[in-house]
Amino acid sequence: MTSFVGRRHEVAEVRRMLSGSRAVTLMGAGGVGKTRLAVRVATIMERSFADGVWLVQLADLDKPEMLVPTVLESLEIRDHSSRPPMDVLIEHLEHQRILLVLDNCEHLLHECAVLAETLLRAVPDLRILATSRHVLGIAGEQTFPVPPLLLPDPEPHGAAASDAVQLFTERAQAVLPEFALTDDNREVVEQICRRLDGLPLGIELAAVRLRVLSVRQLLDRLDDRFRLLTTGSRAVLPRHQTLRALIDWSHALCTEQERLLWARASVFSGGLDLEAAEAVCAGDGIAREEIVDLVVGLVEKSILTREEQPGTVRYRLLETIRQYGRERLAESGEAAELARRHRDHYRRLAAEARRRLFGPDQVAWLARLRLEHANLRTALANSLTSQADASAGPEDASAGLGMAADLLYHWITSYYLAEGRRWLDRGLAASTERGEVRARALWANGWLAVIQAEPAEAAAMLAESKAIGEELGLEPVLGYVAVFAGMIAMYEQDTAKAIALYEEAVARHRSTGDPVGLALALIRLSLAHSFLGDSARAIAVGEEGIAVCEAHGEGWHKAYAQMALGIEIWRQGDTRRAAGMEQESLRFNRVLGDPLGIGVNLEALAWIAATEERYPRAARLLGIVATVWKAIGAPLSGYGHLVHFHDECEARTREALGRAAFGKAFQRGAGLPYDDALAYALEERTAAAAGAGPGAAPGAASGRGAGSSPLTPRETEIAGLVAQGMSNREIAAAAVIAQRTVEGHIEHIMNKLGFRSRAQIAAWVGDQPQPGEEPPPG
Repeated sequence: MTSFVGRRHEVAEVRRMLSGSRAVTLMGAGGVGKTRLAVRVATIMERSFADGVWLVQLADLDKPEMLVPTVLESLEIRDHSSRPPMDVLIEHLEHQRILLVLDNCEHLLHECAVLAETLLRAVPDLRILATSRHVLGIAGEQTFPVPPLLLPDPEPHGAAASDAVQLFTERAQAVLPEFALTDDNREVVEQICRRLDGLPLGIELAAVRLRVLSVRQLLDRLDDRFRLLTTGSRAVLPRHQTLRALIDWSHALCTEQERLLWARASVFSGGLDLEAAEAVCAGDGIAREEIVDLVVGLVEKSILTREEQPGTVRYRLLETIRQYGRERLAESGEAAELARRHRDHYRRLAAEARRRLFGPDQVAWLARLRLEHANLRTALANSLTSQADASAGPEDASAGLGMAADLLYHWITSYYLAEGRRWLDRGLAASTERGEVRARALWANGWLAVIQAEPAEAAAMLAESKAIGEELGLEPVLGYVAVFAGMIAMYEQDTAKAIALYEEAVARHRSTGDPVGLALALIRLSLAHSFLGDSARAIAVGEEGIAVCEAHGEGWHKAYAQMALGIEIWRQGDTRRAAGMEQESLRFNRVLGDPLGIGVNLEALAWIAATEERYPRAARLLGIVATVWKAIGAPLSGYGHLVHFHDECEARTREALGRAAFGKAFQRGAGLPYDDALAYALEERTAAAAGAGPGAAPGAASGRGAGSSPLTPRETEIAGLVAQGMSNREIAAAAVIAQRTVEGHIEHIMNKLGFRSRAQIAAWVGDQPQPGEEPPPG
C-alpha cells in the first residue's frame, strides 16, 4: 500500500456526505482506490467520533454467516456468551458514537445490506462508510463514485499538480531510487498516467516495470498491449479492461513457475507465510527449495505484498490480484487439489499447536494461530462441508472435528470462543463415530459451554464423552471430563462433589503424565479448597499447580494458578502478597489478551482494595471489571462460586463511600480506556493523561473509549514504547502487530500532536500525568 496521494476534493466531499447521511458507499471498479479513500476519510474524521472509527476488512471473508462475527472481531468485542452475534453487536454499539468502515462489500452484498440496515435502525449515533463495486441498496444510502486519480493538466508543466503523476513518481522511486520527474520525461510520464486512466493499482503495477524499462519503453509496451484489446480502433478502453490488461501483462511477464505460484497462493485467506507456501504450493512443477526465489520474484513484481510481523514475514495478494489468481487456478484444474493441500496443512498446524501450547512457545503459537485465523476458518469449512473434494467421506468430517478440538485454546484465549463453539457443534453433527476424536471434542465443547454459563448443555456433552471414554478405556478423556464436571458442580454450589471430581481428575492426569490436565485440575482444586476455608490445602495445591507449569515453562495456566493462589492469600489477610500475585497474573493475561483471565484478576484486585479500605480504588476497579464483563457477555464465567466475594466487596465499598461517591468512582473506572484501565489496576504509570473524569466515554473494553488524551488507547501504547527508545520493529514485536501498522500509528500520533520527530513524542509522554489515583491510607 502506498502513501495516500492527493484526493483532497474527494475527501472533502465524502466528509460532507457523512455529515448529512448515516450511510455512504464508495463505489468503483477494482484498483480505483476505494479502500485508500475510505481509510483516509476515517483517519481525518476520527476526532468526530467519541468511540472511534473501526475498519472491517471483508475481502478475505468467504462465508456469509461469518460476517457479524468478523465485525465483532474487528471491533475487539470478545463475547463469551451464546447469544446471537447480532444481539451482542447491537448491545455493544447502542450508546456509542462511531464510524464503521465496511471494506469490500461486493461479494457479500445482501448480507452487508442487512447488517447495515439492522445496525442503523438500532444504533442512533452510528455512521457507516462502505466500499463496494455495487450499491448496497439500503434506505438513506448516499453513493460516491470514486474517480481515478487526477490526470495531468493539458497545459504545459501541469504534471506537478497531478495526483496520478505524483503516485507514479513515488512508486518509480521505490523501485529506482535515482528516478526523478524532469522536463525530459514529464510528457511521457503524463501519457503513461493517461493511458492507465489514473487507476492507482494500474499505476503501481506499471511503475514496477521501470526496473528493466525506460519510461518511453514502458509507454510503447502499454500502447501495444491495449491496442490488441481495442483491435486497433480509437475507442476508449473501459477502465476495468485497462486494469485487466495490465494484470494480464504482469502475468505474462512472470516466469511459468511464478505464474503457477501466483495461482496457487490465491487459495489462502488473509495471507500466508513462507512455510505455508512451501507446504501448499510446492510440487507439480515447483520444487520446495524454489519457493523462496519465486516469492522474491512476485514481491519484486508487486504481485505479493510483504508484511512484517513479529518474528516472521507474511505475504498477501491484493484482492484484485487474488481474484485473478483464483481464475487462473480454476482454469488449471488444480483448485480442488490446492484446497485439499491447504486444508491438510492447517490441520497439521492446529495439531502441532496443540502439542506445543503447554510450554515456553505458548504465546508465540497463540499469536500465530490468530494471524492464521482466516486460513484456519477456511480449512475447517473445507473439512466439514467437503468443498475441497466431492468424494470426501466421514473421515474428513472426523478430521475437521479433531481440528476444531485441537484449536480449543485458540477459541478460549481470543475473540473466537463463540465461533469455536459453533465449529465444534457443526463437527459433532457431521461426525458421529464414537471414538477418541468425538470424545475429546465433546469435553472441549463442554468447557466452552461452561464458560458460556450453559451448564445443562455442558453436562450433556460431558456425559456422552464420559460414556465413550469408559467404553474405549480413554483415561485422558475421563480425566478432562472430571475437571469440567467439577466446574459444573461448583456452579451448582456442590463443593464437596466438585472436590471429589477434581481429585479424580488429578489422579487420572498423574497416571497418564498429562501436565495440561493436571494443571487445570490443581487450579480448580485450589479454588474449591479455598472456598471451603481449607487454607493450607488450597495453598499447597495452588503451589503445586504453579510448579507443574514452571517445570514446562508454561505461562497461561500458571497465570490462572497465581490468580487462584492470590485469592486464598487475600482471604488469609496478606493483601500485599495477594495483590502482587494477582498483578503478576494480570500482566501475563494482558500480554496474551485473555479477557476472562483479566476479568477475574480485576475482580480479585477490587476485593483486595476493599479489604485494605482503599474504597475509591475498589469502586473504580469494580467499574473497570463491569465493563470487561459486559464486553465478553459472561460475568465470572466458570467461576460462579466467587460471585459472593464480588457482591460483598460492592456492598462494603458502597456503604463506606456512600451512594453518590461510589457511583462517581465506579463510572470513572468504567470510562477508562482499556489500556489505561489495566495500567491503573497494575499501578503503572502510563503515557496517557487518563484522569478519566466524569466526562470520559464508556465502552473501554473495546479499547477505544474517549479520554482527555487526543490519542486512542493503542496510539497511547505506541507512544509509550516510542518514549522507551524502541525501534518500529521492536514496537511491532512488543505490541504483536505488523511493523507497517506501527508506522501508521506513529504517523497518526505525529499528525494529532503536531510533531515532526520521535523525540517530541517521547518528551510529550514524559509530561503526561498518571491516571488519577488516591494514595493508600496511612
